[in-house]
Amino acid sequence: MTKHSTTPDGLVIVDKPSGFTSHDVVAKMRGIAGTRRVGHAGTLDPMATGVLVLGVQRATKLLGHLALTEKEYVGTVRLGQNTVTDDAEGEVTSSADASAVTRAQVDEQVARLRGDIMQVPSKVSAIKIDGKRSYKRAREGEDFEIPARPVTVSSFVVYDVRPDVAQDGTPVLDLVVSVTCSSGTYIRALARDLGAQLGVGGHLTALRRTRVGPYRLDGARTLEQLQEELTVMPVGEAAGAAFPRWDVDARRAALLLNGVRLDMPDEYTGRGPVGVYDPQGRLLVLVEAERGKAKSLAVFA
Repeated sequence: MTKHSTTPDGLVIVDKPSGFTSHDVVAKMRGIAGTRRVGHAGTLDPMATGVLVLGVQRATKLLGHLALTEKEYVGTVRLGQNTVTDDAEGEVTSSADASAVTRAQVDEQVARLRGDIMQVPSKVSAIKIDGKRSYKRAREGEDFEIPARPVTVSSFVVYDVRPDVAQDGTPVLDLVVSVTCSSGTYIRALARDLGAQLGVGGHLTALRRTRVGPYRLDGARTLEQLQEELTVMPVGEAAGAAFPRWDVDARRAALLLNGVRLDMPDEYTGRGPVGVYDPQGRLLVLVEAERGKAKSLAVFA
């Protein structure tokens, strides 16, 4: 393993292995990067693989803003069985013959799960209910309800339908799908709801995240690769890929760094966080337009 004398600020795009929690990956990266200042933007379930965005050093300040961006997945939905976790990690709670379900019926119900929908997260999710994690309540056998939340599923496509037989002998259908959705959308909840709408039950058997905002799988590295060579996207480049860029002169740069709420150009209104760069191209601060003025979100200089 390469030793890093000084750990650069920036993002590390990890291709998360199956069986690891997001926290496991953060712990690994602390060892690889030689710093405690590592965090992640948006969790991935242990079963899932793919893009997990980590922030190292000052780039941890970007993570809360990056977690809110759109995400893309490919996965497999099994129709014909419900599980306690809505994915293959949990025990099967009911089975139903799914062999009579047609492709037309699948497409019709998938269409109902596109767009702006209300979704109830899985009971074994990390959602907090009255200050306590939902999965902890579920483990302790509590009877509770999770309120539905608005999410946006901008794309939900079925690429293939494969008949199969489950371990308990139930005829099932495996759907190969891709989903593009807003932050906070649970793909296993989509699998559960699709199965419920078709009357046979459903759960997720495989999931791979292929994109978080502008960061894609082709730019991700496995933990083994990162152990050999730590690949960090500099914080300025990372912010430039995710947020609009506002280049300012030295005078404005100094004022913004001192928290002065300068007028922002109209083009940035309503666009969320904006990266402010000095004449040398360094990321100074992340701001947001509030009543036409620059409100500071995070300082990097």
